[in-house]
Amino acid sequence: MKPTFRRIAAAAALTAAAALPTGALAQAKNYDLQSVFGLQVPSIGQSPVKFAERVALMTNNEVKIKVMGAGEVVPPFEVFGAVSSGALAMGFDWIGYWASKIPVANLVGSMPFGPEPELFMAWMFKGGGLEIIQKAYDPHNVKIIPCHLVVPEAGGWFNKEIKTPADLKGLKMRIAGLGAKAMEKMGASVQLVPAGEIFVSLERGRIEAAEFSAPQLDFGLGLQKIAKHYYFPGWHQPASWDSIIVNMNVWKAMPVKHQQAMVEACYANITWNTVDQINAQVDAIEKVEAAGVKVQRFPAPVLEALRKASHEVMQEEAAKDPLFKEAYLSLTAYMKRVGRWGQLQALPGTTN
Repeated sequence: MKPTFRRIAAAAALTAAAALPTGALAQAKNYDLQSVFGLQVPSIGQSPVKFAERVALMTNNEVKIKVMGAGEVVPPFEVFGAVSSGALAMGFDWIGYWASKIPVANLVGSMPFGPEPELFMAWMFKGGGLEIIQKAYDPHNVKIIPCHLVVPEAGGWFNKEIKTPADLKGLKMRIAGLGAKAMEKMGASVQLVPAGEIFVSLERGRIEAAEFSAPQLDFGLGLQKIAKHYYFPGWHQPASWDSIIVNMNVWKAMPVKHQQAMVEACYANITWNTVDQINAQVDAIEKVEAAGVKVQRFPAPVLEALRKASHEVMQEEAAKDPLFKEAYLSLTAYMKRVGRWGQLQALPGTTN
């Protein structure tokens, strides 16, 4: 081939390459992700799907994540172990589900009578929270990316009215995290039931009460068809974290630009899901009331008893695990110092 033709051929090749999407020039990386939730569950069900879509967009389809719902590869509560071992590349969870392996996950997942969502978010990303929990995940070969902040939850669904702290004694209740330990101190019999089994468990009398999440998600489970008392506030989870977890070997093998895309996709996820949840709660509460459910607040003596029990639980957990203690001291100090801003800005006559 003569030099002129070589130059023409080279130019043609460059033109053709430029016409292709950038992703077509690089081999796409494909990963499997299983959620602990069913994909049909409102808000959190689609959260990992939206995350995967954002990652694909940000990487021009260089990273493709196949999202699967609860139980498609392993049972919901085995997702962490599967990611840790490499059987799954990624998972989507509520952080507190892994407290039996990582005690501090209970606190970081949600803190009873803890910070509101905005303050919890600030502590996670600016106050040292993420660094603390990553130290706890490192021995398990897992990278954590906080990816969904759940707004304040409901206090739960009850088959009977709760008038005094004594009404909690002997109650069979589905509740998770540190709130479950506090309820045990109140004399309740607690169970951790996967989201997809809560309705049947309540319907068949295996449990007499259940908390799951905010009204939008609770209504989607259909619990208003069974229980007739819906209590607020969600003292056990005034804010809570769901996360993307990634096998550390998979994470370290990614180019930095792909790692950053996943982190940025989670930032976008948190923003969108937060506004979506805030927008959806009143509609859900009105539907719950239309179904004949009584929406009410726990009496003050019940909340005060739960606050006392929760404080005892957190003190006990801090004494048992150094990372739990580190996170607890960090978060409570952050709430006191940084929370002052919110106190100074509080307008008279407003409620939060």
